[in-house]
Amino acid sequence: MVDARRPAAAGVFYPADREVLARTVRELVDGAATSRAPAKAGRVRGLIVPHGMLGVAGAVAGGGWSRVVPHAGKIRRALVLGPAHHAPFAGVAAPFADSFATPLGAVEIDRIAIESARRFQQLVVSDLPHEQEASLEVQLPFMQLLLPEATLVPLVFGEIEDQDGAQVVDALWDDQTLAVVSTELSRYYDAATARRIDDATARAIESLEPMPIGEGEACGFAALRAVLLVARARGYRVSRVELRHGGEAPGDASEVVGLGAFTMG
Repeated sequence: MVDARRPAAAGVFYPADREVLARTVRELVDGAATSRAPAKAGRVRGLIVPHGMLGVAGAVAGGGWSRVVPHAGKIRRALVLGPAHHAPFAGVAAPFADSFATPLGAVEIDRIAIESARRFQQLVVSDLPHEQEASLEVQLPFMQLLLPEATLVPLVFGEIEDQDGAQVVDALWDDQTLAVVSTELSRYYDAATARRIDDATARAIESLEPMPIGEGEACGFAALRAVLLVARARGYRVSRVELRHGGEAPGDASEVVGLGAFTMG
């Protein structure tokens, strides 16, 4: 057995204390479920959610994850996808580790699924891109709370062609798997500019049109584009849960981060 990947974001992006983390995530999910409009009918097969600190970003992410609750019994695995912020590489990286740890415990990795995807040359198996990457890790407490029996396939996207990324996603996104794209939208524009960019990006996501979405529109654009291609080929629909900006109010509106939550199904 390979040691569990140790948390890199605990105490920074989310609370390091087990009880505080569990309570915070539960409040974010429950608050989202009671404060937003009822979800549209239909099974949720995928999410697009932000990965910032559990403040505004956590509230938006909680809104997306709350939509999974009615379908949790049908989900046995989560395919969690995000960008490589710290280790540039080509392709899609899966870890060697057998589990990912958070203060809530360890999440088992579906090694059989990863081994099955090694037939694709664009998939590399390496712990390095995962060691300091928070984008996937911050989704795990939501997964542990809502899908406690599910296994995990964590994939970090490096430089890759859309079709190559979509090939890997398509192979791993089966009927019992929830696909989760962890990405922020625009970053460090003033609030008015961010609103304009993010509105256009949200429309592209809802239309399943990946081409207008690049690095300036979403830090996890590679994973997002791959998932949108697969979702479009399968005839899925995307619904917006929320679109807002971190830092817009209260506080400094000169540099904000776009935060969006969407469901797919």
